[in-house]
Amino acid sequence: QVQLVESGGGLAQVGDSLRLSCVAAGSTFSTYDGAWFRQAPGKEREFVAAVRRTSTTHYADSVKGRFTISRANDKSTMYLQMDTLTPQDTAVYYCAVGRPILSSIRDQNLYYYWGQGTQVTVSS
Repeated sequence: QVQLVESGGGLAQVGDSLRLSCVAAGSTFSTYDGAWFRQAPGKEREFVAAVRRTSTTHYADSVKGRFTISRANDKSTMYLQMDTLTPQDTAVYYCAVGRPILSSIRDQNLYYYWGQGTQVTVSS
């Protein structure tokens, strides 16, 4: 069992940066792949970025070059650095951990544990 708690969301202006954190408790974080997903109002939840146990990273095209995912296993923490924010980034952001195969790294159904979500709002 893993409990995940996100923090770092809030209100930002276009072009601003925010850093989300996700702290894991209850199991060995280093044995899981981690990911961030987001859900905008009226839309389905979508993949944002993933960082594997090997620390290799994967990104959605919409955030590539602007967002950076990382992990600190010694702190059982995963991060999402979000730069050059746009109103289209407004959503509830969720962290998740699991052990998906590489070809399914974007499939939310393969992640076992989820945080409660943190709201990010970008105003123009």
